[in-house]
Amino acid sequence: MAIGLLDILAYTLIPCLAIVLGGVVALAHAPGERLVSAFQHFAAGVVFAAVAVELLPELNALDSPIAMIVGFVLGIAVMLVCKALFKNAGIIVPMAADLFIDGLLVAVGFAAGALGGIVLLIGLTLETLSLGLSTSPALVRRGMGRRRAILVLGATGLAILLGAAAGGAIVGGSGVVLTGVLGFGVAALLYLVTEELLTEAHKVADTPIVTATFFAGFLVPMVIASI
Repeated sequence: MAIGLLDILAYTLIPCLAIVLGGVVALAHAPGERLVSAFQHFAAGVVFAAVAVELLPELNALDSPIAMIVGFVLGIAVMLVCKALFKNAGIIVPMAADLFIDGLLVAVGFAAGALGGIVLLIGLTLETLSLGLSTSPALVRRGMGRRRAILVLGATGLAILLGAAAGGAIVGGSGVVLTGVLGFGVAALLYLVTEELLTEAHKVADTPIVTATFFAGFLVPMVIASI
């Protein structure tokens, strides 16, 4: 069943609200570092599995290898450029850029199928929840008021909606365009998992339980796809 742009935007309101919820919870009762790390591990597992279970089979079915290669290379290039440009821009600018790309990827996931979009949405929601949990205390430590910190997080979360709108416009093109966008999405998601979520998660010493949350997250899309 095809998912319209308005439906995609409605779905992406969930991670927008999750980042605000995480910020409110963190300011009311700061979570432990290992709890945040566990969220990041779980989200990484969900996103990694979404690539393997949903996006890669769709790419193979479209059978446009050149478009896939071009999209994949562009995906890596964009992520590396964003990291270089926003490296010293504080917390909010790089986070907004990352969330914009995440929103775009959710739209790409829905283009691959409703299940793929929902799985990516789950991963993004967990990611934004962990961002809210970790970012709002950091903003307050830098001198920002609590209310303003929550408002800034909410405004930053809107980048997800902008990315989803952009993604919805892009994937309306031909099969070759969709293949290129899916290739871009696969590269960007792999970068998100390996260079962002897991890198942040491993700043805290792992325990067997925290490590296991990654595999629990990976298992969720596999189970959903098999039902």
